[in-house]
Amino acid sequence: MRLSDLQNKDVVDISSGDKVGNVIDAEISNQGTIMKIIINDKKGFFNLMKSEEVSIPWAMIRKIGSDVILVSRNL
Repeated sequence: MRLSDLQNKDVVDISSGDKVGNVIDAEISNQGTIMKIIINDKKGFFNLMKSEEVSIPWAMIRKIGSDVILVSRNL
């Protein structure tokens, strides 16, 4: 999978079904594995009230589909 495959996918919270934002970037380790995805948080997923860049740890990602990435706040 390439980073370009993740970019601009919708990120959806599986507990509420709400769209969280879109993937805009990723944090990659020295070994080349994705550590976190960076999203444009539009709905306050992390209790933020304005649009900001937010990082989501890879462990929170539950499923990557063709159009969406499903995430869970419960680790």
